[in-house]
Amino acid sequence: MTSDLAPSASADAARSTRAFAEDWQEWHRRHEAARADRHGFLAVAGLHWLTGEAQRFPGVPGEWRTGKDGPVVTLADDEEIVVDGRRVRERHQFGAIAERAGITVEIDGGVLEVARRGGHDILRPRRPDHPLRTRYQGTPTYPPAERWVLQGRFVPFDRPRPTTVGAAVEGLQHVYDAPGRIEFSVDGLPLSLTAFNGATPGSLSVLFTDTTSGVTTYGANRSLTVGAPDEQGRVTLDFNRAVNLPCAYTDFATCPLPPTENRLPVAVEAGEKIPFDRLAADLAARP
Repeated sequence: MTSDLAPSASADAARSTRAFAEDWQEWHRRHEAARADRHGFLAVAGLHWLTGEAQRFPGVPGEWRTGKDGPVVTLADDEEIVVDGRRVRERHQFGAIAERAGITVEIDGGVLEVARRGGHDILRPRRPDHPLRTRYQGTPTYPPAERWVLQGRFVPFDRPRPTTVGAAVEGLQHVYDAPGRIEFSVDGLPLSLTAFNGATPGSLSVLFTDTTSGVTTYGANRSLTVGAPDEQGRVTLDFNRAVNLPCAYTDFATCPLPPTENRLPVAVEAGEKIPFDRLAADLAARP
């Protein structure tokens, strides 16, 4: 009887593994498509910092300044922007922009992100024909492996902890409220990660590095989205879905760095690797 059942069990395991890989491939295909969107971060063509003094920036219409009431643009007679579908000429007051928020306006040849990062108002033009986007080859990854789908437990703090982290831009800092930490283990080694709130209600977001960082994976950070904990605080960490942040691709990003305690002392050989363009640039810069 054992010999009759073994092939069936083996076939079931093979189907499960194949389904797992196909599910991951479909997820990563969607992720890559979003990344390469015509106005996504691969289209970012500049990073400009606003001050109280009126300034012009290459490829951006108008003179820009900011203050306590937020960014203001003054447009020349032959210039315009489109805000919420409305053509704007002469002058426009955006109002104060919340931290990590932004407004996207249309400009000739693309769009312009007017945003606030690390306590500073910034402009980032996004153009579909930017070379970083048009030559994008995709991002290399580790093969999906079920061993990197780990079970963990979310441990909430008594109250959210304001957590200051560095940024991809030197001298810039971000502050996030951390609701708790995630405890888990890798090959019997107990580990934990400070978690921030995710993009959807109840979900969590983790920034981390590990011993592959700067070797096969991007050195500054990777990000992992974790679903909402269940009633017992249980969560699943699928490191196959660890992804690069924009700073892995462009120097025009202000990405946060992981908290010090999120530097894992293990090799997480799962998820996205160093992008092709970044790897080529790093190799070219070496003596």
